[in-house]
Amino acid sequence: MLLLLGVAFVAGVVTAVSPCVLPVLPIVLAGGATGDLRRSLAIVAGLVTSFTVFTLTAATVLSALGLPEDLLRNLAIAVVVLVGLSLVWPPLGDALGRPFYALARRTPGDKGGGFLLGISLGLLFTPCAGPVIAAVATVAATQSLTADAFLITLAYGLGAGVVLLGVAVAARYGMNLRPVRAHAPAVRRTLGAGILAVAVLMALGVDKKLQTRVPEYTRALQGLEESAAASDELDELVGRPGLAEEEQLDDFGRAPEFLAIEAWLNSGPLTMERLRGKVVVIDFWTYSCINCLRTLPHVKAWYDAYRDDGLVIVGVHTPEFAFERDPDNVRRAVRDHGIEYPVALDNDYGTWQAWQNRYWPAKYFVDRRGHVRYAHFGEGDYDESERVIRELLSEDTDSELVSAGIDDETPSGEQTPETYLGYERLDRFVGSQIARNRESAYTIPKFLPLHGLAYGGRWKVEGERIVAVKDAELRLRYRANDVFLVLGTAGGWETVEVAVDGQRVGMVRVTQDDLYTLARIPGEKRDHVLHLRLSPGAEAYAFTFG
Repeated sequence: MLLLLGVAFVAGVVTAVSPCVLPVLPIVLAGGATGDLRRSLAIVAGLVTSFTVFTLTAATVLSALGLPEDLLRNLAIAVVVLVGLSLVWPPLGDALGRPFYALARRTPGDKGGGFLLGISLGLLFTPCAGPVIAAVATVAATQSLTADAFLITLAYGLGAGVVLLGVAVAARYGMNLRPVRAHAPAVRRTLGAGILAVAVLMALGVDKKLQTRVPEYTRALQGLEESAAASDELDELVGRPGLAEEEQLDDFGRAPEFLAIEAWLNSGPLTMERLRGKVVVIDFWTYSCINCLRTLPHVKAWYDAYRDDGLVIVGVHTPEFAFERDPDNVRRAVRDHGIEYPVALDNDYGTWQAWQNRYWPAKYFVDRRGHVRYAHFGEGDYDESERVIRELLSEDTDSELVSAGIDDETPSGEQTPETYLGYERLDRFVGSQIARNRESAYTIPKFLPLHGLAYGGRWKVEGERIVAVKDAELRLRYRANDVFLVLGTAGGWETVEVAVDGQRVGMVRVTQDDLYTLARIPGEKRDHVLHLRLSPGAEAYAFTFG
C-alpha cells in the first residue's frame, strides 16, 4: 500500500506537468495572481478536496441520478467561462452573482474565495487521469468506497497540488513585480482572456486531443504508473480476478462505452447501451501488428459461426504508428483481411483509455447485460476464448469448436522479441552513435550478438522509424522461423533486397505502409543473420517474428 501511495503521489506530479494541466493552468495563474500565500494554499486545498470527492463519487452519483457522463465536464466549462468573464468585464462579473464574484475578485488574501476557486478546479482536473486514478474510478464505479481508494486518490491530488501551488506562488510573485503591478487591470483582463480561450478549446475537445497528440511524452511520464509492481497493486486494488475454477465467469462490472471514435467501418456508430441483449467481443488491434493479424482467422471464424446466435464482434483499431491513423489505410486493411464485423477507429485513444487497456491484441468478452465477464491478452488460448463465447451465448459447450479447425500460429519457444527501429524505442542496437532526426552515415560492426541489429550506409533515424538515404543496409541476428517488417514509402514504391545467412532470398516491393513478410524458414527454430538493402526513401518501423 505504501508503494502505491508513493506511485500515486508521483503520478499526480506527472499529471500536473503534462498536457492534462491545460484547462487548470490559466485559472491557477489568475487565482494566485490575485492574493497572497494563504489564498494560494486555499486554492490548492480546494482543488485537492474536490478532486478527491468528485473522482470517488462522480460516477456513482451521475449513474444514480440518470445524468449524462459528460455533465461534470460541461459544468466545468461553464465555470471556466464565468471566471474568465468576471476578470475580463468586471460589471458582468458583478451581475453573475456573489458566489462567482468570489471565485475571481475577492480581496487579496481571502481564503474563502480561494477555496471556492479550488473547488471549481477539481471539476476540471477529474478527467486528467492515468492508470492510478483509472483504477480508483473503477473501484468507485463497481464497488463500495474503500479507505485505500480514498488515500490513493488523496495522494494523487496532493502530488498535483504541490506543482500547482508552485505555479500559484510564482504567479503571485510575478504580480508583485513593479512593471506588472503598474498594469494590473490589463494583466487581469489578459488572464481572463486566456481563461476564455481555454474554455473554447475545451468546448471543441482540443484539450483531449492534445493529450494524445504527444503519446510518447505522456507514456514516458507515466512509466512508473505502468511498472510491474504498480500494476500488480492496482490489479489488487481493483480486484481483477482471473477465470475461476469450474469455468464460472466473473463479473467485472459494466462495460465502458466507445469514446472519441473518429469513424466506424462496416457499421453505423454503435454504443454498448444499444448492444444490450447481445454477447459482445471487443478486440483491440492495429493493422501492422503481426500478433493481432495472427488472431484474425479465429476472430472472423467466431463471427461467422455465432453472429446468428447473438454474437457481435467490434474491432477497436487503436494505432501504434502515425500511418495507422489514416482512415484510408485502415479501410484498406479491413478489406484486405476480409473483416466484415464493425471496426471503430480509436485514433485519439479514447476507448483504449476508457477500457484501461494496455495490450495489442486484447479481447474483452461482454455478456447480454452489458457486463465484462472475461478478458484475454495476446495470442493463443483460442479454444478457451471460444468456450467463453459459447457459455455467454448459453450454447452446448461440448460440441466441436470452430477454432479446432484453424491452425494456432502462436509462436512457441525462445525467439527474438519485437524490435523497433526508431530511436524512441530502439533496443539492442550495436554500432555507430545514433544521430537523431538528421541524415548520417553508419557502419555495421563485424560481430552482432543474438537479437542485435545495426545500420550501414546513410540513414535518417527518426522517433518511430528509419528512412533510407543512400547505400542503406540493415543487419540483424535473430532466432525465429519467420521475419516480418513494417515498411512504408513516402510515395511511389521502394525495394528491399533480403538475404539470410549470406544467401539472397528475394526482393520485397514496398508500395504502401504495411507489414511485409521478409523470410520464412521452416523446420527447427535456429539463429540466423538477416541482411537488408533498402532503396532510398524506404521507411522501416519495426520487426516482428514467428
